[in-house]
Amino acid sequence: MDAGRLYREGTIEGASAVALVARLYEQIVKDVRQALNALEQNNVELRTKKINHAILVIGYLESQLNHEAGGQVAEDLRNFYRTLRQNLVQAQFKRSKLLLAQLITDLLAVREAWLEVERAERAAMADAARLVPATADTSSASRAAHVDWKG
Repeated sequence: MDAGRLYREGTIEGASAVALVARLYEQIVKDVRQALNALEQNNVELRTKKINHAILVIGYLESQLNHEAGGQVAEDLRNFYRTLRQNLVQAQFKRSKLLLAQLITDLLAVREAWLEVERAERAAMADAARLVPATADTSSASRAAHVDWKG
């Protein structure tokens, strides 16, 4: 039994789309960190495996972009994902610790932006939830007041 996998699955249930994107960024960062460690240990097989997995996750993120609804943001993310993939391939080819470290920094910065969006989304939902009871009152007095109102 993989406790880490069970934890991740448990945290995914009920997560918003934005939270899931942030978790995918965390996976990419984990992959790139492991690739960097493998590079330092001269483990070509593990480095290749982790870079390939990061590229797959990036491809998934890119495939989920909605260019019609997302407009310029979707286009910017598409360009970011393409650049990430290119840099990962270049880091693999050149065996560049510096490039891998820079990718981790960049990914963490963008992940933080997604986390900020998630926090704002949660706050907006909490505000909306506080308003619902006041506007969703279906008691008989409330219904009578709405029916009798002549405007």
